[in-house]
Amino acid sequence: MKVLTIIGARPQFIKAAAVSRAFKNFEGELSEVLVHTGQHYDANMSEIFFEELSIPHPQYNLGIGGGTHGQNTGRMIEKIEEVLLKEKPDFTLVYGDTDSTLAGAIASSKLHIPLAHVEAGLRSFNRRMPEEINRVLTDHVADLLFAPTQTAVKNLKIEGILENSIQLVGDVMFDASLFYRAQSRRPVLNTGIEKGYALCTIHRAENCDQIEKLKEILEGLASLPSQILLPLHPRTKAKIAEHNLSVALNITLLPPVSYLEMIWLEMNSAVIITDSGGVQKEAFFFKKPCITLRNETEWVELVEIGANILVGHSPAALREAFFNFMNAQFLFPQQELYGDGASAQRIAETIKSCAK
Repeated sequence: MKVLTIIGARPQFIKAAAVSRAFKNFEGELSEVLVHTGQHYDANMSEIFFEELSIPHPQYNLGIGGGTHGQNTGRMIEKIEEVLLKEKPDFTLVYGDTDSTLAGAIASSKLHIPLAHVEAGLRSFNRRMPEEINRVLTDHVADLLFAPTQTAVKNLKIEGILENSIQLVGDVMFDASLFYRAQSRRPVLNTGIEKGYALCTIHRAENCDQIEKLKEILEGLASLPSQILLPLHPRTKAKIAEHNLSVALNITLLPPVSYLEMIWLEMNSAVIITDSGGVQKEAFFFKKPCITLRNETEWVELVEIGANILVGHSPAALREAFFNFMNAQFLFPQQELYGDGASAQRIAETIKSCAK
């Protein structure tokens, strides 16, 4: 059986690393063709991930990135369709909720090639988020929906997805965190701080493209009595420079870090502040309290247990959440919310079982 995997953004590289490893357990029965759309084209955001995670280099790199959502998605559909017609896979595999995900889903479904979606069923219930549109549309054309949590399964059933197409497999990001944590490495920092800092990431369009929101987030960070390490996403870096935004002395700006460096930063932090979906989960994996710079999250179970506090872009809410976590020792539950670390193996086994 041939599986054509479509990836384009750095969280997808991490997920694909786990599943590609599981595919190798069925060598001779499963083969994989890897397609990189080019959505993340910066070397620090893309190339380094293939090197350090030992992901096979993609057989196809479409080089599509830097445009609007519509431009990117349209060009990706065209190029992915060409690859699908050439390779004639038995399954197309997509991850998450990016433009690459949606483009792969549309191209595959139009050609009647079975589609599998990893991280199916996640919902923020905010249709203004491009990611929400991408994930909903992908789920409704997918043939196999690999859900990471019971909440995701529930969401899919409410939307009328056939139960026999839904598989509760756990979260492949948890698989990756278990596999790579021993390989984590300290990034080169312009600071002597080793532990106890706040780690922050900001990259979402709703926070970066609306400059008043970005200003308020930076203002909130400046008010915290903690040293803050902020690896800069290219989008965030460009907006700070374009609008000449001031960055307080307690905030140390870092270049984009690799996945293994990010794990090190997460493991050695006191608290994590982010608008990233993946980082919210990694905070939980490494038992770090998380403050999310959004008004909603697809990882609702983390909010329900108190491990994650949503603050939007409010400086006051950010400060309150920070002091709540710092003044009380949050007890993380013993049970794992995201499976047992064998999610990728279940995905590979399920796809193999669909062989003609």
